[in-house]
Amino acid sequence: DGMNILFIVVDDLRPVLGCYGDKTVKSPNIDQLASQSMVFSNAYAQQAVCAPSRVSFLTGRRPDTTRLYDFYSYWRVHAGNYSTMPQYFKENGYMTLSVGKVFHPGVSSNYSDDFPYSWSIPPFHPSTEKYENDKTCRGKDGKLYANLVCPVDVTEMPSGTLPDMQSTEEAIRLLNVMKTKKQKFFLAVGYHKPHIPLRYPQEFLKLYPLENITLAPDPWVPEKLPSVAYNPWTDIRQRDDVKALNVSFPYGPLPDDFQRQIRQSYYAAVSYLDTQVGLLLNALDDVGLSNSTIVVFTADHGWSLGEHGEWAKYSNFDVATRVPLMFYVPGLTTSSVSEGEKIFPYLDPFSHGLGLVPQGQSNKVVELVSLFPTLAELAGLRVPPACPESSFHVALCTEGASIVRYFNASEEKVEEKNGCDDTCRCFNEEPVAFSQYPRPADAPQWNSDKPKLKDIRIMGYSMRTIDYRYTLWVGFNPNNFSADFEDVHAGELYMMETDPNQDYNIYNNTSHGSLLKKILG
Repeated sequence: DGMNILFIVVDDLRPVLGCYGDKTVKSPNIDQLASQSMVFSNAYAQQAVCAPSRVSFLTGRRPDTTRLYDFYSYWRVHAGNYSTMPQYFKENGYMTLSVGKVFHPGVSSNYSDDFPYSWSIPPFHPSTEKYENDKTCRGKDGKLYANLVCPVDVTEMPSGTLPDMQSTEEAIRLLNVMKTKKQKFFLAVGYHKPHIPLRYPQEFLKLYPLENITLAPDPWVPEKLPSVAYNPWTDIRQRDDVKALNVSFPYGPLPDDFQRQIRQSYYAAVSYLDTQVGLLLNALDDVGLSNSTIVVFTADHGWSLGEHGEWAKYSNFDVATRVPLMFYVPGLTTSSVSEGEKIFPYLDPFSHGLGLVPQGQSNKVVELVSLFPTLAELAGLRVPPACPESSFHVALCTEGASIVRYFNASEEKVEEKNGCDDTCRCFNEEPVAFSQYPRPADAPQWNSDKPKLKDIRIMGYSMRTIDYRYTLWVGFNPNNFSADFEDVHAGELYMMETDPNQDYNIYNNTSHGSLLKKILG
């Protein structure tokens, strides 16, 4: 009578994982999950910043419909009283549980993580979360700082633990409760790392000797990058260790050795995250629920690690919008295993080498806004209908299309069967992922990364297909949430085959009327 759902969402994780072909990062537990899963190698977030992305995929609506581009409004009041994915499962007989960072805390989820609409019991937040930005990083002088790069001795931390460790413990406790109660559940677990500060147990540094860490393949600001497209990574500049470098605003650059340290710490934080995912999945095995639980693993958006001279998220590039996305579905992505056989034994990243290969892999371009209909279909629930063009008064609909059709059958055949229906576009056209990012001005300034709604003057709409990324920066009126496509401030076009890192903007040497039509589609 329907599968359980374990929904794992990570903060700021780009696909630097063994199962995505990364040769540096050690992620044996996530790779093991991928080896039993359908893995999407071209999955994209709808906006590369936490609150807008999470509200978008948890409601199945795009930022222009949730009207959330910053952190300061609650969609039920500000846009429309939309149902969420966990709410839908709750209304269909599931116990819905939230651990860690699932909704972005604060105004954007009504200071309650949207409880009681979305969750059966009040969401759990780790008690040590409040120390995240405190001075807990020991400098070479022995003093404590609020640094960006922050390997720590966990025993010296407040309460002798870290937030993600607390989240794993609570999630495991809840799995045991659900098993005892024989209750069908939707358990969402939100991990913080590798979000900044890059604070993780210091032993993970051993996995990444600094001499093995390279710079980004393109650590320069591209010559033809429109200034409106650049994000000046202001949150990073506010950390004690970065402040001490006195880097010029907005283009930097950071010194090479410090760039390597950030990359090293990001990878170390990913391996620390991997151990937490491993412990959680191992517990799913231990309570005997691996055969009856769908596991989804994704992130709210990516993170730039020096590409284009940029750090953090806050842009429309692949490094900021592309995320890992995998679905483990017992009986569909893997054959069922016999009683007592472990599917997810815990793997120690210090003793496990190369990544396992994904069970199935799709290169189709997909969007996080499709999570809601996809999970509904996988769980055997009625798939919410596609939203009409204006859906502000429609409580239950989705602007993403289920991607279950990409799971088995050869991908070409799938496309022929699907003609046009009411969804935004025809399935027999090439799939497209849309992302967007707001800016307060044409040139980088102190609030370019995170402009408040009232300060937004330009919106960058970006369209990613398998062949290209096309972005238009157009005038935007925050009073009536309207974009003016006649008022083009800048454009970008990158061809993936010849320019996979998106360094050479050919917007000005091409005519692109057909692309413009698609973005307006």
